[in-house]
Amino acid sequence: EDAAGRYISPFHDIPIYADAGKNVFNMVVEVPRWTNAKMEIATKEPLNPIKQDVKKGKLRYVANVFPHKGYIWNYGAIPQTWEDPGHKDENTGCCGDNDPIDVCEIGSKVCSRGEVIRVKVLGTLALIDEGETDWKIIAINVEDPEADSYNDINDVRRMKPGYLEATVDWFRRYKVPDGKPENQFAFNEEFKDKDFAVNVIKSTHEHWKALIAKKTDGGEINCTNLTVSDSPFCCGQDCAKATVDAAPPCKAANPIPPEVDKWFYYEKN
Repeated sequence: EDAAGRYISPFHDIPIYADAGKNVFNMVVEVPRWTNAKMEIATKEPLNPIKQDVKKGKLRYVANVFPHKGYIWNYGAIPQTWEDPGHKDENTGCCGDNDPIDVCEIGSKVCSRGEVIRVKVLGTLALIDEGETDWKIIAINVEDPEADSYNDINDVRRMKPGYLEATVDWFRRYKVPDGKPENQFAFNEEFKDKDFAVNVIKSTHEHWKALIAKKTDGGEINCTNLTVSDSPFCCGQDCAKATVDAAPPCKAANPIPPEVDKWFYYEKN
């Protein structure tokens, strides 16, 4: 819901910019730091609620690959962006992963799931996940006490030594306990700077605009929205309320399985 209590889509209805002049973006928090549940904006469902991913009929949790415990940043997405699977990225040579662009927020506060925070972009890492381009934006909450000290990717290296290396290690190995190979990266695992990252975000915003205007075929993606007035998918609050009312009632959360706390150890390749 927005501040007025109206139902909205966190994918389509939250503006990309919190302050366009300063390149401050909104971020929807999907996964609080240190947690394991693989929560994400459900792009194929009406109004795109945040839901836990399901694989082979089981709720999905990311494994703890030593020395990491759960996600090592607040993890989420920038709304009104889309990594188009039909567009081959000129930098990586791979097509997009069909999701909003991902953000790793490195501030000191552990955020809440569903929280919308304003972030300052610092750089990006180009993950190649099963042959798809999957940009990981590095950012910091503008309300973090140290936010003024972070203006580019090198400030992360200086202020939080080892954090960027740990980020590469996390993304390289997090699927290995599931029997998958290590992930690869473009640019020889190098982080690109703030300007590069902002341009990547802007390009994914253009892809989203084509998606929401039905100029690009989004396949199964649900583009129902309430605020993009020139979109053919725009609907009223009555339609949104009917969608929410039709959803099954929330039940008590399942307990987290004990195996989620297991630590995996293995040699790095």
